[in-house]
Amino acid sequence: MAAQRGAAVMDHLQWLPSIVTLAEHNGDWDAYMEAQYGTFSAAFIQSKPTIFNPKRWAMKRHPLSLNKEATFWHVTSEGRTEEDRVPDMRRMERVGWIRPMIDRCRSNNHVCCWPSERRGECRPNIAVPDFSYIVVLEDHDEYIMLWTAFYVERESQRQKFRKQWEEAHKKRA
Repeated sequence: MAAQRGAAVMDHLQWLPSIVTLAEHNGDWDAYMEAQYGTFSAAFIQSKPTIFNPKRWAMKRHPLSLNKEATFWHVTSEGRTEEDRVPDMRRMERVGWIRPMIDRCRSNNHVCCWPSERRGECRPNIAVPDFSYIVVLEDHDEYIMLWTAFYVERESQRQKFRKQWEEAHKKRA
């Protein structure tokens, strides 16, 4: 049964781009980071999601580090403070997933979307069906912004997110 469920989830991920690994760049970290930043830039700087119109799309630009926006570092690294963030390979590999997940949010096509609140801010969450990858937005009156995105390693954490999604759906019904 678990194998069938795993296969079904993988089928639901076929619409996402392949993950991009450091090995595909021959272990050259700088080339890898620049390639992943190029993907990020194409998705969020050179073009912007429009599914939230009339709200404008925004991102946290500062503090810039290595000429890259703070949001880029939030979707590719982990750590409690800006100064202590370290690269997270699972996040980095999936940079190309973020925009397609956002673009499908309104249709709920192959993604699970639900609102959450954190520190008084509305934070829409978007997850792949097995809750192994989450995109977090922040919704303001006049704009919406990409806050972070992360790989969910532990099954207990995935179940926690699934429960949040299920509870949000119960409230909407």
